[in-house]
Amino acid sequence: MLAFTFPGQGSQLPGMGEPWTSHESWELVIEASDACGRDVAALLLDADADELRHTRNSQLSTFVLSMVVLDAVERTGATFSIAAGHSLGEYSALTATGALAYDDAVRLVAERGEAMQVAADEHDGTMAAVLGLDDNLVAQACENTDGDVWVANYNAPGQVVIAGAPDAVAAGGAAAKAAGAKRLMQLQVGGAFHTPFMQPARDRLRKALAEVEIRAPSVPVVANVDARPRSDDNEWRSLLAQQLTSPVLWRASLHALTDVGVTTFVELGPGKVLTGMTKRTNKAATALSVGAPSEIDAFMEALADSAPAVPAVLGGENLYVTERLIVSPCAGIFALDSDMGNGQPIRVGDVIGRVAGEEVRSPFAGTVMGIMAVEGERVTARQPIAWLRTGDAT
Repeated sequence: MLAFTFPGQGSQLPGMGEPWTSHESWELVIEASDACGRDVAALLLDADADELRHTRNSQLSTFVLSMVVLDAVERTGATFSIAAGHSLGEYSALTATGALAYDDAVRLVAERGEAMQVAADEHDGTMAAVLGLDDNLVAQACENTDGDVWVANYNAPGQVVIAGAPDAVAAGGAAAKAAGAKRLMQLQVGGAFHTPFMQPARDRLRKALAEVEIRAPSVPVVANVDARPRSDDNEWRSLLAQQLTSPVLWRASLHALTDVGVTTFVELGPGKVLTGMTKRTNKAATALSVGAPSEIDAFMEALADSAPAVPAVLGGENLYVTERLIVSPCAGIFALDSDMGNGQPIRVGDVIGRVAGEEVRSPFAGTVMGIMAVEGERVTARQPIAWLRTGDAT
């Protein structure tokens, strides 16, 4: 089984969008800017590390880039059986499985980032990673420390994040080191996330969640709050709000994915933080990451090498975006399939035509709204051949 996982805040990097600007999936950046009224391209291309560190910027940029990567991977026809995301990444997982429409998710993530930024500005907080100590001993160190400090993330064996007031986090970290922790690493974040300090953001987010439609995901999504795979839409509003003030149970989530049969974990988005956590938690698993177009071929080769357990089959479009392009796989003379034309419903894998004898197949299901290449035209590799309105075909 193959799981897609999605990173959270902290994985962002300056210029992380640059490798994608000439890829057709970059269109999602434009759609995101239109949806939330912010220049997302500027965040992905021009923002420096200090600007990206602001919660309102890091969350939006990380989410959108994760969706760009997802879209590019889905264009290969690869499919997945279950998904999970770390904190912010939970919104990516829900969008990947169709539970959230893309434009709704962009607005939710923008609102979440803004709400958490305001809460952090009002209540000074910080976070630190405790390395090399058992989970229960870290929790005990926090409980025995005077002041506001809590466990925020149970990430992997020997990797727990604590958060709270700066002085209390320092004291809790010292107590953890006294109990045997190997290292305390301060995180470059601007607040105490996943703690009671985020209660004002939770209240604000509830209002935003009430205004969007949440569907049943196409495949299960493992929730941060309780590490349970969920296949319906009933509890996600409550879970997403609760997540802001509850610890992220990522280590337990990885175990839950393993328990249902996942053998290959693929992190989609900037950085390789989740890939490292997976390797620490399940040494027998295959852990991969895709953050740039150059990594897609290696991802496909890894899937082919692991077949038949993880077949790279055409799996369809879960990302709710209205229109999609079908592009040429190579350069050569285009020949349109005789049955293809405007208004034609197509399924994932249907042949649109051929270029130099190579089939042009659709990675998406939908209805053909326009043929963009002329019969007998010489086209280039990745040139648009047709555009679809997705979601209209079975």
